[in-house]
Amino acid sequence: MAGGLVHSLSESTLRIVVSALTIVVIALVSFMLLVPGALSLRAFDVSYAPPFHAFLNASCAILLSAGYIAIRSGKRTVHRTLMLSAFGLSCVFLVSYVIYHSQKTEPTHFHGPDTLKLVYFGLLISHIILAAGIVPLALYTIVRSWRGEFQRHRKIARITFPLWLYVTISGVLVYFMLYVWFPTTA
Repeated sequence: MAGGLVHSLSESTLRIVVSALTIVVIALVSFMLLVPGALSLRAFDVSYAPPFHAFLNASCAILLSAGYIAIRSGKRTVHRTLMLSAFGLSCVFLVSYVIYHSQKTEPTHFHGPDTLKLVYFGLLISHIILAAGIVPLALYTIVRSWRGEFQRHRKIARITFPLWLYVTISGVLVYFMLYVWFPTTA
């Protein structure tokens, strides 16, 4: 059913759907970040989230890389399975990330040396901006493939893949900088 719906959408309707989903995701994440704990249930423990998010990002990076290798080897079915799995993990990440930030009331601070603060913030800012950009790119990339528009799929995938891979890897690096290499000492 979803496949038929995707095939029946006109380009203008597809643009509206992708834009609307992107706006909703970015607005929801922005709200959770700008108004920490706005929906806090207080008893809901979200301490699991940072390592879980790093695991999801690392897993997604592995799936994306394996998917790239698969398509370069001509294994379309394997490629499709790996890329849809990466997309599924990204969706799980997004839901968990929103839950985490809806419950988290205190900000997270970088506790590494001052000499690395610029590196950390550069990594974090580029990660956040590109993560927002991945939403429409991934949706368009998947839809183009789903519709059998492989030339258009390849064209956008050449942009989506390296950016999405960067977002997943930089997410893991941010986690390590905050919680493994320079954890809070308090």
